Amino acid sequence: MATISKKICMVGDFGVGKTSLIRRFVDRQFSDQYLSTVGVKISRKLVESVNLQLLIWDLEGHTKFKGITPSYLQGASGAVVVADVSRIETVERLLEHIKLFSSINPKGTIVVALNKSDLVDEEKLAKLTQLVPVHDCERVVEIYQTSAKTGVYVDEMFQKLAEKSIESL
Repeated sequence: MATISKKICMVGDFGVGKTSLIRRFVDRQFSDQYLSTVGVKISRKLVESVNLQLLIWDLEGHTKFKGITPSYLQGASGAVVVADVSRIETVERLLEHIKLFSSINPKGTIVVALNKSDLVDEEKLAKLTQLVPVHDCERVVEIYQTSAKTGVYVDEMFQKLAEKSIESL
């Protein structure tokens, strides 16, 4: 059986951990060094359980001065929309990122990563999870409380996107 490739986009504000989540998933590594992504970087990872190669597009972080180039999002079957739980404003902007991705890929699957979950206590994490506007978008299939540092829920998140991508074939 031939391996199928699907494009997945990492979307979110700058510094939320998009690149770190990819490095944890693809290379099984973590670094505390912050390197800002310029433009887009594409990584590949085979998800053997569903024989699917994910082409993971790491998009530069959104700031209020510069939005994501919509052409980077075109043709994606899914997105990981990432927020940093230690910065509430990144959680508050999740809906903006979800709507942008959905407007370009109306059939795309979205998972939300509340990243850096190792930095806040469980009570705060539970409250932040309640703030995620999943009721506004039926394309959001799951919310994960991830940590690129510890690896918690990183594999599960990408596995879920891979499975949903296969379902849509």
